[in-house]
Amino acid sequence: MDKTEKMFKELTEASGISGFEEEVADIMVARLKGVAKISYDKLGSLVAEKKGTAAAPKVMIAGHMDEVGFLVKNVTKEGFIKFLPIGGWWGHVALSQRVMVRTKKGDYLGVIGSKAPHVLKPEERKKVLDIADMYIDVGASEGFDVKKKLGVKPGDPIIPISDFAILGNPKTYAAKAWDDRIGVATVIDVLTKIGKSHPNTLYGVGTVQEEVGLRGARTSAQMVEPDVAFAVDVTIATDTPGSDGAGENLGAGVGIMIYDGSAIPSRRLRDLVISVAEKNKIPFVLTALTRGGTDSGTIQFAKWGVPCITLAIQTRYIHGHVGVLHRDDYDNCVKLLLAVVKKLDKKTVASLTRG
Repeated sequence: MDKTEKMFKELTEASGISGFEEEVADIMVARLKGVAKISYDKLGSLVAEKKGTAAAPKVMIAGHMDEVGFLVKNVTKEGFIKFLPIGGWWGHVALSQRVMVRTKKGDYLGVIGSKAPHVLKPEERKKVLDIADMYIDVGASEGFDVKKKLGVKPGDPIIPISDFAILGNPKTYAAKAWDDRIGVATVIDVLTKIGKSHPNTLYGVGTVQEEVGLRGARTSAQMVEPDVAFAVDVTIATDTPGSDGAGENLGAGVGIMIYDGSAIPSRRLRDLVISVAEKNKIPFVLTALTRGGTDSGTIQFAKWGVPCITLAIQTRYIHGHVGVLHRDDYDNCVKLLLAVVKKLDKKTVASLTRG
């Protein structure tokens, strides 16, 4: 593995569902030691400040640290764990998967189970199984008290289990939590590689609780008060069987978001980003998310409003246990952000808004 792949492995294998992002924040702190000044908002988002040649404008790049997962709701008298989804889950992708239940006594492997398909009625087989009809099996059996032995309590986090892996195509990677550890990796890389000649102050932010309402983006943006901002997230790859073939293919280039369910990007900032990509011959695709949102959705409301856009990495199978993405798209995202940030002086940022 090269150093980037090692960072991907460390970030994606870390545990950090919404509200429990500390492990990911610790990785960011370790990797940004000596690079940027670290502080936090009071919700837990990490803010890394990197001064350039000018105090202003303030440029914010955000990747959310949290991943989708589950919380313990209760434990049945038989010892099976009923659970709540954290973030958007489709029942079919959760069933039969391995998870880790984290308690004060330790971490315990579990398997998501349900009523056996052999005893389902024909009409039941045609339905997507609801999360409420599933449970987690951590080894329940007669005479074994799961609550007492393992210390499982309501509110304990439940994290998907999936190791980072390099696939047959060595530029493609499979892992959990690409949404949005790939954004966190981008923040780390850009801060590390930018140097000191950028004509602004750069803030790299690891936000919390994006998957449950873009919460950390709101509080961290209020803290930073950026003049211009970028969210880095994933978008849906459209190159798999059954997709619409819209061009958001793995390896096609960094995704420039023209729309998502939470934000319409600043047109002037969008045009600037596209022009920088074209001038520097950085491959890109225009992408959209008709459902769901990104941190841009709340960053844009800071103070009197912030020109904001989301850059995205095409990813297959998001909001599940394993996603797949392409190294070239990540590298091109980092290159584009480095090039754009170096152009964001006072005059350029002022040109992004009217008045």
